[in-house]
Amino acid sequence: MNAMEQIFSIVKMNNGVITSAMLNENGISRGNLKYLADTGRLVNVSRGVYILPEVWEDEIFNLQTRFKRGVYSFETALFLWNLTDRTPIRYTMTFPKGYNLSGPKEENVRCVQNIKELYEQGIVKAATPGGNMVNCYCMEKTLCDILRPRMNVDIQVIAEAFKQYMLRKDKNIPLLSEYAKKLQVENKVRSYLEVLQ
Repeated sequence: MNAMEQIFSIVKMNNGVITSAMLNENGISRGNLKYLADTGRLVNVSRGVYILPEVWEDEIFNLQTRFKRGVYSFETALFLWNLTDRTPIRYTMTFPKGYNLSGPKEENVRCVQNIKELYEQGIVKAATPGGNMVNCYCMEKTLCDILRPRMNVDIQVIAEAFKQYMLRKDKNIPLLSEYAKKLQVENKVRSYLEVLQ
């Protein structure tokens, strides 16, 4: 298989998307991407991210590719977990404390910083509407995060998120309780669960 065949094989396996990092992992020269973009066989949608011309751009995946330490959180995480029907106007990502936020802010990302312990807890993979996998906080941590006072999440969004969560077969109430304790929102979580049970 030559380099071009390898590239298109990778593109097909990744929902029409390829990144320069994927090329590096497979030992393929990045110059091939530039050639394919110059000839119109791929479209460069952001630094290091290319898609097939017929593929819809996956902005959530592109931002994750550019800001690898960012974890989708709050309303964006609710959206990825189908716990809200509101498409975020701005995507929210959480970064470790001390991370330089100038790049994500230039891309209109709503940035949150957390201490290492809180930042690392609950990171899982979630599928974007385009079918690509990105780093996101689990449903249970997200539900507790949105209850924290400084986040100012709309009460209707919170109520709908808990309602949708309780309808899911993959809900994990013990894990939700664990995060509620860690994030000191036990009473708020309990009040939402009591209403919905």
